[in-house]
Amino acid sequence: MEKGRHYTMYRMLRKLLSDCKGQDMIEYALMAGFVAVAAGAIMPGVASSICTIFSNISSVMANAASQG
Repeated sequence: MEKGRHYTMYRMLRKLLSDCKGQDMIEYALMAGFVAVAAGAIMPGVASSICTIFSNISSVMANAASQG
């Protein structure tokens, strides 16, 4: 019984490690952040708007994390 449980956990861990679906979203988010920072550096008037957007995103993410 114990051996079967370990094998099941091993299969689940291998499946989790081989799943790359979220990788693209992270890459797009990093690219969007880079573009926003570059735009803020080039156009100082846009910097306050970008700051507001990232603050809103941060609060939404914090609320989502706290809800579970």
